[in-house]
Formats: sequence, C-alpha cells, structure tokens
Amino acid sequence: MGLLPIENLEAGMVLASDVQDRNGRMLLGAGAELTQKHLVIFRTWGVVEADIAGIDHADDESLLPAEVDPAALEAAELSLIPLFQYAGTDHPALRELLRLAAIRRVQHGLC
Repeated sequence: MGLLPIENLEAGMVLASDVQDRNGRMLLGAGAELTQKHLVIFRTWGVVEADIAGIDHADDESLLPAEVDPAALEAAELSLIPLFQYAGTDHPALRELLRLAAIRRVQHGLC
C-alpha cells in the first residue's frame, strides 16, 4: 500500500484505491489520475492521505513533509519508543503509528 500524506500528492499520480471523505462518502474512485482540482477537493473535504499506485514504501524519506528533517525524525522516534514498550513496533500499523507520531512531534517542535 502506498499511502501518501495530502502534502505529498501531485497532479498526475494515479489512485490505487477509492478516496473517501471523513464521513465515508466517495470523492474519487481507484484508477483515477489526480488533477489540481482533485487536490483542492481533497483538502476541502478533510482528506489527509491517499493510496497511490506504484508507491511501495510509505516510510521512505522522500515522502516526508518538506519541513521534517530526517535526523530530527529519528530523534523523535527514539524519544517515543518508551510509549510503545508494551505494544511493540513489530506490526506494520504500529510502526506507522510511531512514524506519524514522530513526524507530528517534529512539526510541532516538541523534540
């Protein structure tokens, strides 16, 4: 699965799955090629990420928001590890949760 944050979506990318708003209403179907208009609509309806065809690594550094320094992200992840001591990070969903929490921590200057 290639989930990308809305900030990293670009016109020309192709959806791997349907995009829905917060209430589950479908905004755009799988296989559609994104346009600038779609990106505006996604932001308007509160879409935070989309599954993009051909993207295999959601944790790739190139997919980080521009303001997030990879070194700061690593430090933030290390500071958050104690919060995962009982749940662990072996499961992909928990690894992604740790990554997202670290990104938020860096974006809000909490490191």
